[in-house]
Amino acid sequence: MKYFLQRLGFYLLTAWAAITVNFFIPRLIPGDPVMALINKNRGQIDTKAIASLYVLFGLNKHQSLWSQYTTYLSQLAHGDLGISFSNFPTPVSSILVQSLPWTVALAGVATIISFATGTFLGVLSGWLRGSRLDFLLPGTTFVSSIPAFWLGLLAIAGLIAVGSQFPVSGGYDPGLIPGTDTEFISSALKHSWLPLAVLVVTTMSGWILSMRNMMVTVGAEDYITVAHAKGLSDRRVMLSYAARNALLPNVSGLSLALGQILGSTLLVEIVFNYPGIGFEMLQAVGSTDYPLMQGIFLFITLAVLLANLLADIAYLILDPRTRKEG
Repeated sequence: MKYFLQRLGFYLLTAWAAITVNFFIPRLIPGDPVMALINKNRGQIDTKAIASLYVLFGLNKHQSLWSQYTTYLSQLAHGDLGISFSNFPTPVSSILVQSLPWTVALAGVATIISFATGTFLGVLSGWLRGSRLDFLLPGTTFVSSIPAFWLGLLAIAGLIAVGSQFPVSGGYDPGLIPGTDTEFISSALKHSWLPLAVLVVTTMSGWILSMRNMMVTVGAEDYITVAHAKGLSDRRVMLSYAARNALLPNVSGLSLALGQILGSTLLVEIVFNYPGIGFEMLQAVGSTDYPLMQGIFLFITLAVLLANLLADIAYLILDPRTRKEG
C-alpha cells in the first residue's frame, strides 16, 4: 500500500506540473491570438467584442497571472478546455471527444497486440534458444528500426502500386455517419487495419528481444533447476516459473515505452489521415489554434501518466516484493 501511495503521489505531482506548463504555453507564444482570430474572420466578428474575446479565451489583461491561473484550474476541474480558434465557437473538449475514441482504440489495440505477441514470442524464443525462432530477431529488429510514419508511407505506396482495393486514407468510407450500425463499424475496421499493422510491426520486436534475453537469464537460476528436479512439466516451468519472473522488466519497460507508442500513433494518424488526435493536432498547428494544441498536449501528457500508473499497478500485482512493507 505504501508503494502504491508513493507512486500515486508522484503522478499527481507530475500531473500538476504538466497542467502548469500547459497554462504558460499559449502565454509564451509570440503574437496576439485574439487579433489573429479577428483578422482571419474579418467582417464576421464585431471588433467591439474584443474585450469579451480576451475574457472568453482566458487572456484577460485586467487579471493578474495568478488570477488567470486559478481560473484555468477551475475551468479544467469542470472539463472546460477553452474555445477552438479554427473551429470557433466550438469548445476544444467537443473536438477531443470526437477524435479521442479513434486514437485510444488505435493506440490501445496496437499496444495490447504488440506487447502480448512480442512477449509470447520472446518467451518461446528464449526457452527454445538456438531453434528456428531465433531467425525472428534479425527481421523484426530491422523492421522496428524503421520509423512508423515512414513504414506507413511505404505501405501506402506499395498498396497503390499493386492496385490494392484496401483503403489507405481516412477512418471510414465517405458518406457514412459515425454510429454503432454494422455498416459503419465494418468500414471503420477496414480502414484501421493498415495503421494498426504498421504500429504493431514497428513496436513488437522490442518486446521479443527483451523477453528473450530475460528468459535466457532466468533459465539459469537455481529455482528453475529445482523446478525441473521436482518433475514439473516443461510447459509449467516455462510459464509459471521462468516467464512470470522474466515478465517484470517488460512491464516496467511498457511504462517507459507508452509515450513513444502514443507519439508513433499520432504520426501514423497524420500519414493515413486517420480522424484521431494526431490529425487534429496537424490541423491545429496549421491554423495556429493555440487552445486546441493546448488541449491536445494536456491530453497526451495525462494519458501517458495514467498509463504509467496502470503499469505500476500491474507491477505491484506481479511482484509480491513490492507489497511488503520495510
